[in-house]
Amino acid sequence: MSDTAPAQHQSPQPPSGRPAVSVNGTPARIRTIAVVVLLAALTAVVIGTLRTGDSQSDPGQLAVGYSLAWTLFAASAWAVRKVPARAATGLVIAGAAAVALAGLAAPPRTSTDMYRYAWDGRVQAAGISPYAYPPAAPEPAKLRDDWLFPAGGSCQGWGLTSTDSGLCTRINRPTVPTIYPPVAEAWFVTVHVLSPPGSRHKPLQAGGAVLAFGTTAALLAVLRRRGDPRQAPARTALWAWCPAVPLEAVNNAHIDTLGVLLTVLALGTAAAGARRGGLLGAAVAVKLLPLLTVPGALSGERGPARVLRTLTATAAVVVLSYLPYVAASGTGVLGYLPGYLQEEGYEPGDVHRFALLRLLLPDSTAGVVVLVLLALLALYVWWRGDPARPWRGALLLTGTALLLVSPNYPWYSLLVVGLVALDGRWEWLAVTVAGSVLYLGGGLLPGIPLQACAYGTAAVCVVVGAWLRAAPARQLLSRRRSRI
Repeated sequence: MSDTAPAQHQSPQPPSGRPAVSVNGTPARIRTIAVVVLLAALTAVVIGTLRTGDSQSDPGQLAVGYSLAWTLFAASAWAVRKVPARAATGLVIAGAAAVALAGLAAPPRTSTDMYRYAWDGRVQAAGISPYAYPPAAPEPAKLRDDWLFPAGGSCQGWGLTSTDSGLCTRINRPTVPTIYPPVAEAWFVTVHVLSPPGSRHKPLQAGGAVLAFGTTAALLAVLRRRGDPRQAPARTALWAWCPAVPLEAVNNAHIDTLGVLLTVLALGTAAAGARRGGLLGAAVAVKLLPLLTVPGALSGERGPARVLRTLTATAAVVVLSYLPYVAASGTGVLGYLPGYLQEEGYEPGDVHRFALLRLLLPDSTAGVVVLVLLALLALYVWWRGDPARPWRGALLLTGTALLLVSPNYPWYSLLVVGLVALDGRWEWLAVTVAGSVLYLGGGLLPGIPLQACAYGTAAVCVVVGAWLRAAPARQLLSRRRSRI
């Protein structure tokens, strides 16, 4: 056997000292350097934006910083598609770490939810159910400190709330019990127990960074195993580098990130059945929104036994996670959740539920129509969905629900960002952008129906994206018909 293989069977090698050439003749090294520069700029912009101020003192500067961050993200996510897979994987991992760490640059800037997390962890560590008493109640008064309950000032400033009794606190809605489900509460107490004394907001932010980076690792693993390994880094970047991750998952430390991680694991690492159902149940017991992914998890499953195992496992995990708290708090275990679901951040007069449908339908019927539409879409996803890509139906139903409900809070769509990374349908990121525009721009653009404009534009982006993706299929069908 000859030691020298025929030339036609050898892998082409670049001449010594010359860089490998990628698509369109652009050297791979140059493309890699371009992505590095874009990621460095994105990280710097995130840090600068967070250090600018909060959503009350300087929302305009925050909006400018958000816009620039999204622009750099779009450019870097586009550029990494042409980088060789091995280099792209390294860029995604390094960029995910840098962007997540950038979220630690300042205390929370646009949300006070994290302070409730810290309080819930504290009361649980003291042996008190978080559903038992509001923070302003006299029973847990001995747990108050000057960080969560500043004393001696005027109680004026971002994130500060004063109760009718004169108590000043950073915790929002201090006169009602918590709303968060039990798996979220387990995270809060775990972070509290592991936190050094006096560390304040940093442990929860660091925990958010760990969850965000863990989701990046999970996405890479899932997409390499169940998708095209060459596309895995570029798709993962849609989560890893998305500005919503450092701003909402890390800086504001929203617990939604834990639900995203569990959902990715459920849809990407398990087939329909008890394991997938159990992971989805844990995600639902973090935040209710992952419930919308259940029809996607059942995509194309016609066998009653497997469907039943999935649904039973989902319900069982939710119920079992609540049992310890039911024993401690009884019927009050839901806390303020029922009241919150009615309110859900729609207090301002110019922000309403179902903003898009209200343009066409009376207020009294919009809610009913939304429920019917989502129910029909859930049936479609279950019956016609692709079992090899359960995240596709989950994205369709979750993204559509957010478009129809039009929430005021951008962190609700962190789940959409994770599903976008799994499926690659980047147009759904417009839903996240719409939430940020509405949340920050409400006071900057008075007199403009910002909610309908933001979510209406997002809906148009989704429709256009779907049309563009269908264009190759339409052209292929047309060519086939012309040959007949």
